Parts: sequence; structure tokens; C-alpha cells
Amino acid sequence: MSEDPPGWTLARSGLIASEMIKRALAEKGLKPGHAHVLKMLNDQGPLSQQAILEAIGVDPSVLVSLLNDLEGEDLAVRRRNPNDRRRHIVELSAKGRKLAGDMNEAIAAGEAELFADLTADEISTLCGLLNRLKGPHTNCSED
Repeated sequence: MSEDPPGWTLARSGLIASEMIKRALAEKGLKPGHAHVLKMLNDQGPLSQQAILEAIGVDPSVLVSLLNDLEGEDLAVRRRNPNDRRRHIVELSAKGRKLAGDMNEAIAAGEAELFADLTADEISTLCGLLNRLKGPHTNCSED
């Protein structure tokens, strides 16, 4: 039996990791798109709606829908930029910060299971290799 090509193996591993993350998010009542915005705001603080749009690369109508959902659940707040009233700033509410922390804990627990057979050095090496891949969103951290 021959070995699979590395791209194939990476894709299959990505599907396994993706399913693990989706389950962890679902336990917190989140879908991946909402979680992506929550994580960005938690990690970076308040951001312009345009900066979020550029970072996640979705259609503007999709972002508006995501932000409407987050606001509707009192997880985020949109306000006018005082320096340019045509633009919006988005930030987490206290409830959103708490949920982002809970979400990070749930993902960390899933990752502990996913990477249980790897040493800390191996995880660090894996992150280093993933960060070297060509792609717009490769940014692994061994935290």
C-alpha cells in the first residue's frame, strides 16, 4: 500500500480538525463565521467593519448578517466611527468577551485531544511548517 501525497494527507487532517472545531463551537452555540469574528475582536480589540471584511474575505452582505446576529445576541456592538461617520467600529460586549474566552477553552480542549500523541516540540514543528505553507491565512500558534 502506497503513502498518500502530503497535500491529500493535509486536507484529510484539516477536515478532522475542522470537525473538531465545529463541534466545540456548536457546544457554545456558535457557527464558524460568528466564531471567526468573535475571535478577531477578542484578539485584536475593536475593529472597523471594513478591516473585518478584508480579514475574513466574505461578501459584505454576509458580514452584515454575521454582525446582525452577534448584535442580536448581545455579543458585539457596532457604533459609528467618530472620525468618519460613514464607517462603523465593531467591538465585543462583556457577554461577547466571556463567550470568546469559553470558545477558546473549548477549542483548546479539542486540540488537546487532537494532538494528544504529539510532544510539545512536535506541535511547535508542525506550527512552523504550517506557517511556511503558501496561503493567505496560515498563522499557526502553539499556544
